[in-house]
Amino acid sequence: MTSRKIQPHLFFYISAFLLLSLNKPSHSTPITTPASILKLFKQAPEFYNSANCPSIQKTSDHHHLCYDNAIHVAMTLDAMYIRGSMAAILSVLQHSSCPQNVVFHFVTSASANTSLLRTTIETSFPYLKFEVYIFNDSYVAGLISTSIRSALDCPLNYARSYFPDILPPCIRKIVYLDSDLILVDDIAKLSETPLADDIVLAAPEYCNANFTTYFTPTFWSNPSLSLTFANRKACYFNTGVMVIDLDRWRAGDYTTKIEEWMELQKRMRIYELGSLPPFLLVFAGNIAPVDYKWNQHGLGGDNFRGLCRNLHPGPVSLLHWSGKGKPWVRLDANRPCPLDALWAPYDLLKPPFSFDS
Repeated sequence: MTSRKIQPHLFFYISAFLLLSLNKPSHSTPITTPASILKLFKQAPEFYNSANCPSIQKTSDHHHLCYDNAIHVAMTLDAMYIRGSMAAILSVLQHSSCPQNVVFHFVTSASANTSLLRTTIETSFPYLKFEVYIFNDSYVAGLISTSIRSALDCPLNYARSYFPDILPPCIRKIVYLDSDLILVDDIAKLSETPLADDIVLAAPEYCNANFTTYFTPTFWSNPSLSLTFANRKACYFNTGVMVIDLDRWRAGDYTTKIEEWMELQKRMRIYELGSLPPFLLVFAGNIAPVDYKWNQHGLGGDNFRGLCRNLHPGPVSLLHWSGKGKPWVRLDANRPCPLDALWAPYDLLKPPFSFDS
């Protein structure tokens, strides 16, 4: 019988399981879920404000994260993407001129091990200002329709539509970030994107993309639906990086507007992708522009074909591995794309057989 070589990523998980088993009684149930590696992250270095950073002051609101002059960053958090989340957090802090003014808001599913997720963040970033909030999957359970990628059907993918309701009212503006990205620039520059009086969110627009492909022939053949974009110069934008005015969102009840489109989708099948099209239906053509450098997306490429993507021409402030391929998966499998080497320095996962505390 020929011997098989153990793949690097399988070797790591086997060793991770053994490490976690050392201090567990023999009768305990083995941990075989992604949660088994959550405590195997290194502690990140602490970063300090530069001399000209404004001081952040507590507001009159009683919530402990109600700060004036803070940069509020919102992300979803789960065990499957925790490794990417940790790298994203580190990249934000490392490149911020005022890292102590950055406050993180993590939203996770009610079915997740919230305590373990919180402990993981606290262990690697003991100085971090953050809170973990619960997103009840029942909010969208009856609204999600199947998409062309099953990974997009996870209820947590829709949580970004509910951030204005989940976060305390004192949080007036956020920078929303996906978990599969890193920043190589100061997040304050992104946070300071100006929003006109009637604009709710800002994001890089991609008007060269074929906007019609995001909706089905059923949508475009129905005049009452296709006229949705009649008076708007609607362009595609990626919802993985957004600056959102939560006060304006709340005042305009945009969560309800998104839900109405999701309800129609259940009846008529007007789009194929998950949480993106409702955002386009509500906001496309009415957002504040952001430079493309703040979302060099699509670096996940296509896992099935094994394609690797290159950066778009121009400067880069944020690299985003949207798509099927994630850098940590490809690195573990020893099949990285060239740009995955830019993500690797932010990886906080301890190497196999590391006994660091």
